[in-house]
Amino acid sequence: MNIVSGKLRIIFVCNLIFGMTALPAFSQIKIDSVIVTGYLKGGILEEQLVPISKINLQKLENENVTALKGLSGSAPNFYIPDYGSRMTSSVYLRGIGARIDNPVIGLYVDGIPYLNKNNFDFDFFDIRSVDILRGPQSSLFGRNTIGGVVNITTLSPFAYQGTKASIGYGNGNSFSIQASQYSKCNDRLGISAGAYYNSSDGFYTNDFSHNDLDWYKGGGVRLRLQWIKSADLSFDNSFTIGYLEQGGFPYGKVDTLTWSASNPNYNDKSGYKRFTVSEGVSFKKNLDKYILTGIISYQYTDDKMNMDQDYTPDSYFSLIQNQKEHTIYQDIVLRSKEDNRWKWLNGASCFFKYLDMDAPVTFKEDGIDRLILANANKGLSLMFPGEEIKIKEENFVINSFFKIPTYGVALYHHSFFRYGKWLFEAGLRLDCEGSHLRYDNGADIHYLFTMTMSEYREIVTKLKGNENLLFIEILPRVAASYNTGNYKIFSSLARGYKAGGYNTQLFSDILQNQMMEDMMNDLGVHLTNSAYSAYNIADVITYKPEYCLDFELGVIYSSNTGFNFNLLFFDIICTNQQLTIFPERNSTGRMMTNAGKTRSYGVEGSISYNWKNLKLYGDYGYTDARFIKYNNGRNDFSGKYVPYAPQQTVSAGVDYTILAKNNQLLPDKIVIHADVKGFGKIYWNETNTLSQNFYTLLNGSISLQKKPFTLELWGKNLLSSDYSTFYFLSMGNSFLQKGKPLQYGLKFKINI
Repeated sequence: MNIVSGKLRIIFVCNLIFGMTALPAFSQIKIDSVIVTGYLKGGILEEQLVPISKINLQKLENENVTALKGLSGSAPNFYIPDYGSRMTSSVYLRGIGARIDNPVIGLYVDGIPYLNKNNFDFDFFDIRSVDILRGPQSSLFGRNTIGGVVNITTLSPFAYQGTKASIGYGNGNSFSIQASQYSKCNDRLGISAGAYYNSSDGFYTNDFSHNDLDWYKGGGVRLRLQWIKSADLSFDNSFTIGYLEQGGFPYGKVDTLTWSASNPNYNDKSGYKRFTVSEGVSFKKNLDKYILTGIISYQYTDDKMNMDQDYTPDSYFSLIQNQKEHTIYQDIVLRSKEDNRWKWLNGASCFFKYLDMDAPVTFKEDGIDRLILANANKGLSLMFPGEEIKIKEENFVINSFFKIPTYGVALYHHSFFRYGKWLFEAGLRLDCEGSHLRYDNGADIHYLFTMTMSEYREIVTKLKGNENLLFIEILPRVAASYNTGNYKIFSSLARGYKAGGYNTQLFSDILQNQMMEDMMNDLGVHLTNSAYSAYNIADVITYKPEYCLDFELGVIYSSNTGFNFNLLFFDIICTNQQLTIFPERNSTGRMMTNAGKTRSYGVEGSISYNWKNLKLYGDYGYTDARFIKYNNGRNDFSGKYVPYAPQQTVSAGVDYTILAKNNQLLPDKIVIHADVKGFGKIYWNETNTLSQNFYTLLNGSISLQKKPFTLELWGKNLLSSDYSTFYFLSMGNSFLQKGKPLQYGLKFKINI
């Protein structure tokens, strides 16, 4: 880690010296006729006919949004449940989503892509705006944008100059502190630097250890430099470091008769650590007839997860997962000048990821006795009554080592043609992605068969091999709109794509069954069609890409009176939809499978009204997502709802500002905010027998502002709504995570 950090410091210093920089997304600031615009596609996304939910700095502060999960419901049908740990960043949009592996949205921060969803849940710090693009964006962005794109812009030293600092405290012994400095050295150079630290004791307790379970501490640094080198050339550099350490996985066992969840109660250590480095460099060059933009970025992630995989006080098995990933990304866009009726862009992008993973599963006394030996002796007792197998070790480790390099290249084109009040859009992307898996798994135990052996015998089980995946995709998009001035009617048809991958989390089960089969073979007992031969590696090790065809029809109304609304209908056919399932029997892992075909259709609407000091807004999404064809060999789920995706999302808020001018005793401004968010119904399984009903969360804040100071009192889940965020089945037991209770706090800010 020290070597990597040293190299990155050298890279950053070189970038400062040579002026190479990454441009802020969607922000536009005119300086000497040069626009510093940071969108990595050259800024032409403003022309694209896609539904966009724009969330500005004021809304983020009023709603006390501190991470991506806090934006659930802020865009219609956009849902990120808060469960597990900050490694868990499951996103659901329009009935599409998965709990593990590849995400359904692309995430960009100042134009830098976050290709590892483990990094999605980071602390928000001086965020200027968030744009949520709904619907497939694969023709521009490629892999894993089948549901949309989230584009985050941080504060620019050209947009703000001065010092910002804040300190806050809340229940759960939650503490936060931030400080940053933004300076515009001259009209062509801006520099900013900032740091933050957050901590909390959390809101869940482990009944076994009586310790706080979801405690958290973390911090980070961001450095940014923007340089207008000339009238035709601009650069921007963004460099960030982040670190977090936390407990996690507050899963409580469910009483299936009363459907009530007990408090978390397990004996092994669980938690998550993450260290990240991100460095992004981009430029904008004005040519005679074209505009050239480009970005190159590097990210390093080093994270570690500890998990008690049975979530009980018994000693079955535990997991330690260490991951180190390097990612390099580059994108180049050449587009036409702004004043042409026909606007176009041509782009080329490439990426390379290298993941090194070590994920040993430790089997302990109860796991050995009740899972391995119970299964083995059950079969042997039929042939040799009174005899049994014993294992010498009180615990043993199933080692799992993986090396997964993934690469991709793409060429894409988008055209926008304006004819009177009509605007037509057409895009096409050729995407090629390859991935290679090298696995080296093994276990070493000593066993004894009481009938024939007087001493323990060693059994060494090994699984080594290679797998390759290659995908070549054609991703088209067409759209049209008619603009009357106040009204815009638009329609689009697009193909979305989500990459396939490997079921690495299932290898402990595969090796466990192979180990039992090796034991039987060593004894000369060959059992066909037994539980020991339950896994065929070739069948379960990989899963296919997911595809969708999305049709949208919508209308947007905007006026000068402060009233705006939009309404959209969508219909999505999804093939090979990726679903996370737990295999049958006493499984230790999860696997991704492909459902045959699903259909999601629904409606999305947003409304806002500004009148003097009053702001009203609301967002509503409805999704009917069902299996058209899905038979797992045991059950036919056709017609059932897709699990884990909410049928409805609701968000409504009000802001009222009270001004007190020229009064030294009263605050300059008092901002009163209240909002309510609702989600549900959420089905927990494919059979639709278990679900979370629709629930609502009431939130609010009061902000007293006396320049340069601000005092804010905030609260979330003010009515202490009782709800669950996650359900799963493991080893025949049901588990739930309850939603967070009432949260409140006080924050003091200063802007100089």
